[in-house]
Amino acid sequence: MKLAAFRRRTEPPGVRHVGLVMGDGPDRWIHPFEPGTEMVPLLAADAARREAAADTAAQADGIRLRDLVLLPPVYPVAMRDFLTFEAHVDGMERGHGNPGPPEAWYEAPVFLFMAPHAVTGPYDDIPMPPDTARLDFELEIAAVICRDVRNATVEQAGSAIGGYCVMNDWSARDVQSREMTLKLGPSKGKDFATTIGPWIVTPDELDGCRDADGFLDLGMTVQVNGVTVGSDRSGHMGWSFEHLVAHASRASWVKAGEVLASGTCASGSLAESWGRNGTLDPPPLRIGDVVEMSIDRLGTIRNEIVVPAEDAAPPVPPARRRVRQET
Repeated sequence: MKLAAFRRRTEPPGVRHVGLVMGDGPDRWIHPFEPGTEMVPLLAADAARREAAADTAAQADGIRLRDLVLLPPVYPVAMRDFLTFEAHVDGMERGHGNPGPPEAWYEAPVFLFMAPHAVTGPYDDIPMPPDTARLDFELEIAAVICRDVRNATVEQAGSAIGGYCVMNDWSARDVQSREMTLKLGPSKGKDFATTIGPWIVTPDELDGCRDADGFLDLGMTVQVNGVTVGSDRSGHMGWSFEHLVAHASRASWVKAGEVLASGTCASGSLAESWGRNGTLDPPPLRIGDVVEMSIDRLGTIRNEIVVPAEDAAPPVPPARRRVRQET
């Protein structure tokens, strides 16, 4: 089933409901669950209990999409973003003058921690972040964790995945590049926005979308201003989501409410193209650009880059330099 978080347009910000998504295209409706229903416990419920709650919701009046605001499906307790698409790694490495993926990439699925407070809704405007002339997108699939696991096997990890959604890991590439010259980060190159949505699709809906190795195999596309600039399939991941959960849980907790993302698919970012072309072609994102990402069976997210609010970020003060004496 498809599960969304929303508020009615007549309700103030801060109000949050969970609803069942029914129908398709212009005939899509959101049917609210009972008041007090929360997304992660609903994902963690056994199938019979969740189906019963969905049946009750389906019998109530639905709300047209135009009459509500879709919110991030979850506000994550933590976010981890992996690097699982070999072709994307290849393009990025070539942009740094390297011949292709380093051998270390093949040894284990590495990840970075992201800022969970930066998540935005599937159709929210994205203010242009400060200090960047190379704003980029990253097309990814995200898995929502519904049960705590630690030292999980690959076989055990699947039961911790409550569902999947589309994710755009927005990136300020020039800021990111400067930060990573210090062998740390990225930090401010990433933490201004991460879009997830439009809803969560439970794993049972995708049983027929797995390849011979059990990997999800869904078509992925990204458009800028209506022009397709990248496409791939999630079946090209080097590790499955079950592998990612198991690896993240090694000697560590993966908690209910976390989001684990696939990393960028091949041609799923501008920076990969810049690395292969040796030029800023296609150009970095600008104010007014609309980025639309679609993944088979998971839906579409669409965001416009807008002028930042008047309370713009203050300038960054330089470090106090220490006077060094030669001995």
